Order: sequence, then C-alpha cells, then structure tokens
Amino acid sequence: MRKTRNLLLATMGMALVGGMLAPAPATAQQAPSVMKLSTATLNDTQHEYLKRFAAAVEKDSGGRIKGEVYPASQLGPIPRQIEGVQFGSIQGWMGPPEFLVGVDVRFEALSSPGLFSSHAQSERVISDPVVQKMLFGLGEAKGLEGAGLAPIGPSSIVMRKEVKTLADLKGSKIRVLASPFQLELIRRMDASPVAMTLADVLPGIQQGAIDGALGVITVWTPFQYQDAAKYVMENDQPYVSSILVLSKRWLATLPPDLQKIVRDNCTKLNKEILPFVSEFFTKQTEVWKSKGGIMVSPPAAEKAAMLAKVSTIATDLSKDKPELAAAVKVVFDSAARNK
Repeated sequence: MRKTRNLLLATMGMALVGGMLAPAPATAQQAPSVMKLSTATLNDTQHEYLKRFAAAVEKDSGGRIKGEVYPASQLGPIPRQIEGVQFGSIQGWMGPPEFLVGVDVRFEALSSPGLFSSHAQSERVISDPVVQKMLFGLGEAKGLEGAGLAPIGPSSIVMRKEVKTLADLKGSKIRVLASPFQLELIRRMDASPVAMTLADVLPGIQQGAIDGALGVITVWTPFQYQDAAKYVMENDQPYVSSILVLSKRWLATLPPDLQKIVRDNCTKLNKEILPFVSEFFTKQTEVWKSKGGIMVSPPAAEKAAMLAKVSTIATDLSKDKPELAAAVKVVFDSAARNK
C-alpha cells in the first residue's frame, strides 16, 4: 500500500516537473499590418507605382505588411483620401502635390509653370536630393511623410469643342487643381478656371458644366475621355509630377525594421519607375488617336508667347509669401542645374 502511494506521488511529481519544463504552446501568429494605398487615377503611373510598392513591401517584410491598392478614388474623393492618411485610416496616398496646398502651400512649387522644358529635365529635378528633402518634409507637422516622387509629363487641355490654337480657349471654363498657380495659369490664357476633384471632371464635361480640363494625357486615355471631349491641346505647362505621402501615425506603429523596409522600397522605386513613366506617356498619344481622339499642337510662336506670359506666375504669386518664395527658388535653382 505504501509502495503504491509512493509510486503514485513520484509519478505525479514527474508529471508536474515535465509540465513545467515542456515548451509553451505556440501563440497565434501576429496578424500582418495592412497598408492601404490610395490614388484617384487608374491604369497609369500612379497606379503602377502603388502596385509595385505594395508587392515589394509585402515580399521584403515576409508578409508582415499586407499591401492593398485602391485606384480610381475607391476610398473617396482626393481630399478625403488625404485626410485618411493624416488620421491613419489610409496608409498612403499618391497624386499631384498641388492637392496638398491645403496642408502646405509650398507643395505647388514643383508644378510652377515654366519650370521644366523637357521630360528628362523633370526627371533630374525630382531626383535631386535637395528638392526631395524639401518636399518630403513639408507635411510632417500635419501627419504626412513624403516618401516617393514620380514624373508624369507635360500638361495638356482636353476640350469638348474643336480647338486649333491657344486663342480658341478664350472664355472657356477649364477645370484645374485647387492650386493658385493653376488658377492663374488659366486666367493668363484668357479662360476661366474651375477647381474640381478628378471624379467630377468627366461628368462635368459630359453635362456641359465645364468646357475642358487641364491635366495629362495619361488621365484622358484610361478614363476614356475621347467620347465626351476628343480634342487635346498640347500646351505643355506645367509639367505634372506625383508624390507619395505616407501616414506618420501608421509608420509609428511599425517596428524599426519594417519602417526601413517601407522607406527603402520607396527610394528604390523612385528610380526603377522612370523607364515605365517615359514609355507609358509616349504610348498614350497613340492610344488617344486610335480611339478617335485628336491631338492639337499650337503654333510655335503662340506657344512661346504663352510660355513668356505664364513663366512668371510662381515668382509673382510668391513674392509676398517668404516660405513659398524660398520653395520656388529651390526648384528653379535645381532646374537651372539640371537643364
């Protein structure tokens, strides 16, 4: 009896010790951090950039960050997308920096009329570390960290009515971004600017609320503008670029190694996207024509006169705003170094 009791106690003791020494059951794997990336356009440079960025971050993080891309304003109008990044409900937004003038007026410096004279020059300037340092830091106090830049190309004006010269734009209502530089550009072309978010532009043209829109051919083709407005005036100013801003609130939740992966992939992609940008922009002119659209190049003398008229916009509108004037000087100095 005593032997049986001793054996039982010994067995229980061994079980207790074994339980203490046994490894703890594996905890459930931590859910990945979701990185929602938003833009207003579709099947263009911005969309391509975000797709590549999402895939690279997901791969390099070993799935610890899951990238989701939402093009064509699926997450709301552009102002709501930007607010989402500031609040952290959206992790990144990409679009022309002019949409960020409500955050800081200096964001529009990069789209100063007359700043660039070629696509190659725009590539060199947006790759300039001095320019990137300035632009990437402008939104920090408002919860935005600049991380990516991509050139898009020279502007054009898509129109409902037939146009053959720049003079034919006189009196027209033309959509622009909510940017003082673009508003003034259209005024100096003797037309009436109408600030409007992208989702409202095509319906506005179809309904006759506006006559046309200032933008780029890489927007007109993917959104099938040729059915409502088939004339594209190649005014070439300003050159359009896009910036990727990330949510500082979201980045702060990531461990240092994941923050590095996110930022490093932006740095790599800023260079890797350039061949795609150039090839894609060039192809869109032929795509436009193949769908029945018409490209209109104004006479050289008329274009030169327009350029002389609009090239002083940035300095004229910033002369009483020291911070904006300083930002304008940074980009124009870079353009002079990178002709």
